[in-house]
This record gives sequence, structure tokens and C-alpha cells, in this order.
Amino acid sequence: MKEGLLIVLSLIALTSLCDTINQLFLKSAINSLNFTPTFNIIKIFKFIFQLVINPRLWLGFVFSVISLCIWLLVLSKAELNFAFSADSMHYIFIALASRLILKERFSSLRWLGTGLIISGIVIVSLS
Repeated sequence: MKEGLLIVLSLIALTSLCDTINQLFLKSAINSLNFTPTFNIIKIFKFIFQLVINPRLWLGFVFSVISLCIWLLVLSKAELNFAFSADSMHYIFIALASRLILKERFSSLRWLGTGLIISGIVIVSLS
């Protein structure tokens, strides 16, 4: 494997990891509020205020910005169609984090789909 390709794939994996951490923080922030959708404007503003002061929301934004910076570096080093295809790693990281950290249940069909994504990333990387 070429050294340049290994660096680009590592950077893409890092941006996918940052995206995953971002999503975990956002999910944690929103779950901590127990909000039920309503048309009551006072409850909506209270919800928004509670969300804005939640540190987990801001940590999610920090990881989102880090991911964006790394992604811009990736785009300066790789072709867009390759980078975007390989960026599908975040689907794998999200699936693993959802299962391991959030204890969400996955069907066999969903794991099969995740396996197909992995196969696609390998095929794109080899081309």
C-alpha cells in the first residue's frame, strides 16, 4: 500500500472517529433532556435554552469542527470521489459505538449491511 494512501485513509478514519464522537455527544445531550415534541412555545424555548447550556452539545460541536478541519486536509490530499467513498467508515464507527456504548440492538440484516459497507470501502481503496 502506498504511504500517501495510508496517510489519507488514516486521516479519513480520524475524521470518521471525530464524527462518531460528535454524534455520541449530541445523542447524549438530547437524551438528557427528555423532551416531548409540543406546540407550546414556552416549552420549546425552555428546551432550546436547556440544550444550549448543555456542555455535551458544545463538546459535540468541538468534535464536529475538528472533523471538518481534518476533512479539509483530506480533500487537499485525495480525489473527492475516493475520499467521500472511504468516508463511509463513519457508518461502521457509528454502528459499533451505538452497539457498544449506547447498547442499541442490531439485527443480523443491519450487521450484514455494515459488512457490505466495509467491503465497499476495501474495493474503493484498492482501485
